[in-house]
Amino acid sequence: MHPILTRRVRLALYIAVWVVFGLLIAVVLAYGSGVQVVWALKFAVPLAVLLGMQSLSFWYLVQSMPPGTPLVRMALSWFGAGTVVLLIWLALAYGWAMWLQEPGQTYPDSAIGTIPLLVVAGAIGIVFAVLGHYLADAFQRSRAAERHALELQVHAREAELKSLRAQLDPHFLFNSLNSVAALIGQDAAAARQMCFLMAQFFRKSLTLAREQAIALSEEMALVETFLAIERVRFGERLRTRFDVAGEVRQMRVPPLILQPLVENAVHHGVAHLIEGGEVRIDARRRDGLLEIVIDNPCDPDRPPSRGAGVGIANVQARLETLYGNRASVDVDAADDRFRVSLLLPVEYEETDSTAPGIGTAHA
Repeated sequence: MHPILTRRVRLALYIAVWVVFGLLIAVVLAYGSGVQVVWALKFAVPLAVLLGMQSLSFWYLVQSMPPGTPLVRMALSWFGAGTVVLLIWLALAYGWAMWLQEPGQTYPDSAIGTIPLLVVAGAIGIVFAVLGHYLADAFQRSRAAERHALELQVHAREAELKSLRAQLDPHFLFNSLNSVAALIGQDAAAARQMCFLMAQFFRKSLTLAREQAIALSEEMALVETFLAIERVRFGERLRTRFDVAGEVRQMRVPPLILQPLVENAVHHGVAHLIEGGEVRIDARRRDGLLEIVIDNPCDPDRPPSRGAGVGIANVQARLETLYGNRASVDVDAADDRFRVSLLLPVEYEETDSTAPGIGTAHA
């Protein structure tokens, strides 16, 4: 469909431009040919609007001859189309002039007297109409190219996010299976309990991972399930503390964004301490952003990690893909403490909740 006809505002502006063009023709008629002003306005303005309506057909010729079409073909086609439109318009103009001319009038002496001016004016109007349609086509093609580029970016981002998410399950499963294998020979009941909790965790994570973002309260529930799995292995050595402000419970976060960080806190922190340690998670609003902090003790003499560093790198890549420079990951690695701080844009669930926060919990 013609882009001008898709919106009333565009059509109104288009007609207004041709009305102004008609007023210019009327001025030339009135002062150049001695025609009365009223007659010139009645004659020129409707005629100019008529030329504008005829020129709408140029859109389809523009579509068939975009920039890059051989110059000879474009010149011949436009000369032929412009000549046909101009001849039809002149015939209608002559009839319109005769219709407006009353018996005994001395203006114009003959309707034929307006034809030279109309030829020049019509040619000018057609040229500007063609150029205007090419500009409109260029604008539309530019918008279409921008939309296509944005769609490609979205698809690329979704593919990257799926790839990053796909890293989490095998990484977590590998570590968990090692834990199960270590428990089977020592405590078969504990190994069975861990397998049951793992099934619960994967069921929840697979459901929530389909979403682009989930409430922080749901993410914390996943973290609690994960820590319950680890507590089967570490027992009283693994302690936890959650301090989540009530105002941030319904803020939206990417699913499974905390799990790899908590997993690192357990396997690279608490696991190396004979007396164990406490994994602490704090969440609150700070300077218009959502701040989540994961803090854990670590052994300064712990052996170097044999892992591939998937956890923090995965979180950084996901946040950069989702939020760009609006989110950040800050790592503070001291001798006996390890602290990861996330800053995310504030986004709320559609249904606001005033439920109290998780508050301070111990385990």
